[in-house]
Amino acid sequence: MLIIDGKKVSLDLKNELKASVESFKTITGNVPGLTVIIVGQDPASQVYVRNKAKTCKEIGMISTVIEMPADTTEKVLLDTIHDLNNDPAVHGILVQQPLPKQIDEFAVTLAIDPSKDVDGFHPENLGRLVMGHLDKCFVSCTPYGILELLGRYNIETKGKHCVVVGRSNIVGKPMANLMLQKLEATNCTVTICHSATENIPFYTSQADILIAAIGKAGFITADMVKPGAVVIDVGINRIEDPATKSGYRLVGDVDFEGVSAVASAMTPVPGGVGPMTIAMLLKNTLQSFQRINRL
Repeated sequence: MLIIDGKKVSLDLKNELKASVESFKTITGNVPGLTVIIVGQDPASQVYVRNKAKTCKEIGMISTVIEMPADTTEKVLLDTIHDLNNDPAVHGILVQQPLPKQIDEFAVTLAIDPSKDVDGFHPENLGRLVMGHLDKCFVSCTPYGILELLGRYNIETKGKHCVVVGRSNIVGKPMANLMLQKLEATNCTVTICHSATENIPFYTSQADILIAAIGKAGFITADMVKPGAVVIDVGINRIEDPATKSGYRLVGDVDFEGVSAVASAMTPVPGGVGPMTIAMLLKNTLQSFQRINRL
């Protein structure tokens, strides 16, 4: 069985992005700038934001983190976003979620200029994705990362049956729409399963490409997978494990041990889809820089 190594691909991609940033700096005298806003003290969000900022700097981009207190009003946050929209040195804006309850997350999403929405969450970017205008939008980073993995590993997709388990706005819906597109790395027939789907194994066992993003540890088992299928595991779930120093370990939505005996290729957890998300965020930021500077 082939292990689809997201850690290696993300490292390769970051090296490619670094070279591009250096090249564009020579041409324009400028580099892409990414600003991340974090509201409150959520520990997981703080770690994620630090990782984004660190990786951004490693490839030569300008990284700015705006930390705001948990009691920040929606108006203050929206005013900050407005200022960033009008700042020519900022090419990507990301507001880390979750947000405190007094702030409407959708209002925040709408406030970000679609041309700087490197998370790919704005309705305008999602709409262009659905219509197939991928050269004029930003694709959500996790689905975009999966597409990159499929392409780099030369996974045949044309005419294949892709089953996506999960319908979130961040992964499931954009992933399904991406796999429908008439592209070299997609062009699939797509089925979406979710929490209300009856007899999910009936659908998953027909998948040539199975993408699990349902948020339940080990949900996909070997008997649910077609022999020879390509399995992409988006899940990151923390389960108790007394044998580890931390007392827990990370697992995906797929029972790796069981499914690896059936699948032809799989992403591991950790080290599969996860590392690709930040890499694709930086790729989106570079694309924003290129579009704004008409490069």
